[in-house]
Amino acid sequence: MRVGVHINRFNHPAGAPALGGELAAAGAAAEAAGVSWLSVMDHYFQMEFNGGAEDPMLEAYSTLSFLAAHTETVRLGALVTGVTYRHPGLLAKIATTLDVLSGGRAALGIGAAWYDREHEGLGVPFPPLAERFERLEEALRICLQMWDPAANGPFEGTHYRLAETLCVPAPVSSPHPEIMIGGSGEKKTLRLVARYAGACNLFATSPEEVTHKLDVLRRHCDTEGRDYDEIRKTMTYSVDEGDGGGLDAFTRDISGYAKLGIDTVILAPRTGAPAEWIDRFTAPAVRRLAELD
Repeated sequence: MRVGVHINRFNHPAGAPALGGELAAAGAAAEAAGVSWLSVMDHYFQMEFNGGAEDPMLEAYSTLSFLAAHTETVRLGALVTGVTYRHPGLLAKIATTLDVLSGGRAALGIGAAWYDREHEGLGVPFPPLAERFERLEEALRICLQMWDPAANGPFEGTHYRLAETLCVPAPVSSPHPEIMIGGSGEKKTLRLVARYAGACNLFATSPEEVTHKLDVLRRHCDTEGRDYDEIRKTMTYSVDEGDGGGLDAFTRDISGYAKLGIDTVILAPRTGAPAEWIDRFTAPAVRRLAELD
């Protein structure tokens, strides 16, 4: 099982002037630790359960581009982009730019969006859930069409219409940046994973619950004629050392997931200064997980 890091807080003790240096240090620490994935949230406002809307929040793709310039090997992505945040054609272009400038290390993490306050706060339309899922599927189709050099042409959907799907330069990744769909909804989200995605992202609720979600995904793959083993399985794990979540407790907990086929556990530290935390916690966690059968 590989290890990723998800930077989800930007409340550095020294404030905004320290964030650039902290992120650069976090990228260096992640690569030194052997981390394979580095992600940030894609939100306008900080989430209510993670400090609240008044807490600092950076724009995701600007942050990922900064991290691309300060790293060399780690895969970079948003976990995850809400489909409502950017027009799909623009999103495909942004992800392509990150892929090109990082040397093929970009992933497109995407989901149906959920945080109504940030939409209302900044005046961004927030359609009902059913429509957001319709838009999500159209966005996935648009991205795949834009990343197919032979498919430039119009796209006619219910919610999006593009006269051209031109994307030059093309992604460096072959055949295109990995699409990761975040969420565990059994009827729609996991069906979209089976149909379009190269990776899924689940929450580490319990080994039994994750087993159930993976079984649902397998059934969707059977229905879609997709090879289940082609899909990379990841899960997000929130680390709170204040609740007894030390390295030994983490190792005991994660061992229950180790045999489920989870490719990457993405650790989400509860700190606005992640570089030191990566050195102290993530580096030994990488070694521990490498030893699990």
